[in-house]
Order: sequence, then structure tokens, then C-alpha cells
Amino acid sequence: MNVNTTIPHMMTVREVAKTGVLPENAIRTMLKNKTIPAVYSGNKALINFDKLCDYLNSLSASNA
Repeated sequence: MNVNTTIPHMMTVREVAKTGVLPENAIRTMLKNKTIPAVYSGNKALINFDKLCDYLNSLSASNA
């Protein structure tokens, strides 16, 4: 059984904001509106960074 799986790159809101992809407030708004999925550990939201980038790329591709 050979399964190719990769471990998702999970980041907090502040860690994602430090990458410069989106401002912290925009990320928090997207989480509140459930635009992007997250896993919660208590009050801390962990975001799959790769899926967030894919989502943002799909938005820019559909607007072009």
C-alpha cells in the first residue's frame, strides 16, 4: 500500500499575516464569514496555508 500524502502546512492567523499574503484583519474576517476553512484548538484557528493560497489563486484566475 503506497499512499503519497503530504502533511498540511498549518499556520495561525498571525503567521499567515506575516507572510504578506493577506492582512490579519482580512484573514479574521474570512474566518468569521467561513470563507476559508480552519481547524480550531480552543480559540486558536489553524489555517491550511496551501489551501488558502490555492483559494486565493482561484479567485484571481476567475476575475482575469
